[in-house]
Amino acid sequence: MLFILKILIASTVISFVSWLSGRLPILAGFIIALPLQTMIVLPLSRLEHGDPAKTLTLAKSILLAVPVSMLFLLPFVLAETCGLSFWQSYGIACALLLLGFGVHHVIAHMF
Repeated sequence: MLFILKILIASTVISFVSWLSGRLPILAGFIIALPLQTMIVLPLSRLEHGDPAKTLTLAKSILLAVPVSMLFLLPFVLAETCGLSFWQSYGIACALLLLGFGVHHVIAHMF
């Protein structure tokens, strides 16, 4: 039952912001940039696993991942300057995320 609740919450947030992006893209961008996922997943993780140490490790991992995940947006910001199409930007962004995950993995194991 908890799993279904998590699916409903996540899908509702994503669906709403996706719909809102057609009407108010600036507001939709702001909302999705909020730590909504973190605000949802931390208490659900704590309730599901009952282990505060795991929840704290998750929070630290998220803190490290946020700046690294911004690499995904970099090709879109530079798309016009570099003459990149959406799909070229998207492909480069995914590659940068893989690189970023490697960096995140190394840094996370240092703490």
